[in-house]
Amino acid sequence: MKRILIPLALFLSACDASPPPQPQTERQPNPVFETQIQAVKKAEAVEGQVMDAAEAQRKQMEEAAQ
Repeated sequence: MKRILIPLALFLSACDASPPPQPQTERQPNPVFETQIQAVKKAEAVEGQVMDAAEAQRKQMEEAAQ
């Protein structure tokens, strides 16, 4: 019985539930994804300009109708 309990107790006391801390490393950009991210950002900027222009045109049409 002692042959089982002593190694089991040592094994359980050696186990730590918390994972070891991971070193903080800076993310290395992947050129393929970076070009795609830049394209999406450009598209979002253009979308904002188009929406602003559409809003201005809508207001102009409403003013002309009144």
